[in-house]
Amino acid sequence: MITVYCLFSPNESGLSPEPSHVPVLVDQVIDFLGCRLGSVVVDGTVGMGGHAEKILEQIGPSGRLIGVDRDSESLTLSRKRLEIYSNCKLYADNFKNLPLILNNLGQTPVDGILLDLGVSSYQLLHSNRGFSFQIEAPLDMRMDREQKLTAATLVNHLSEAELSEIFFKYGEEPRSRKIAKAIVRERAHTPITKTTQLSALVEKIVPRGRQSRIHPATQVFQALRIATNDELTGLEATILSLVDYLKPGGRLVVISFQSLEDRIIKRAFRRLSGRCVCSMPPELCRCEKKSQVMILTRKPLRPSMDEVRANPRARSAILRACEKKSTVPAD
Repeated sequence: MITVYCLFSPNESGLSPEPSHVPVLVDQVIDFLGCRLGSVVVDGTVGMGGHAEKILEQIGPSGRLIGVDRDSESLTLSRKRLEIYSNCKLYADNFKNLPLILNNLGQTPVDGILLDLGVSSYQLLHSNRGFSFQIEAPLDMRMDREQKLTAATLVNHLSEAELSEIFFKYGEEPRSRKIAKAIVRERAHTPITKTTQLSALVEKIVPRGRQSRIHPATQVFQALRIATNDELTGLEATILSLVDYLKPGGRLVVISFQSLEDRIIKRAFRRLSGRCVCSMPPELCRCEKKSQVMILTRKPLRPSMDEVRANPRARSAILRACEKKSTVPAD
């Protein structure tokens, strides 16, 4: 959910409680959600409330917004930002629990659902969250601070083979084995507990290319964040299930920031549209082929150059959207 390019005024606790927040692809989100007066919309990753605020402006007081986020600190900021809206209710939870949340609220079906995946700039820039290799901090990376497992736990306790698998599977890091070996060797003498420790170690293994804008530790940090927060497990199943909570004509919009998530989303949308996802010959295909949605983004949307210039963190954003069909063919 890297949705914001902002400047924070640090204080003793880390950040100003009122950072400037600009959501990514906001006009496209509003357009694809089809927001109108009276709509009921779910923001499953409300973060600091940037998209939610724009949605609330569109749906008016007769509409309703349900916001969910697993990060209680971000949720505190969004509550303050959105406190003037009486038709907005926010809940601390994981978006993967949206079916249960909506059932408990009795708020189904809805007109639109938004998921803005990944890490937010608030989390990246906060001085004690440990998401960034550019800021010295405890190697934490938890989106839910109530969770016990941290990135430091993984780095200091997993085997060399397990670390290598995480870096390769979730970070697509070609030097995963060398990095894992170096970590195990280093931690035998000194526990790796700081972001800068890990970043410096990786940089010794993966030298920075002369023309590359990507820091050598980027893929390792991404992999650890995904593993720490179990971000990919159940993602496809969640997307498949959310369509059941949309009205006919209701829309699902998903923004991702890295290729692993986007592949899962693309596959889920293909399945929902009734297309084959198994890559088997037609006579061997066992895909359900039940067409429940119309895909609205034939090609995924990306930010314009103007938006990227204004908000560099938006450059890797990928938006996909689909609309629930009014009639779904019977089995």
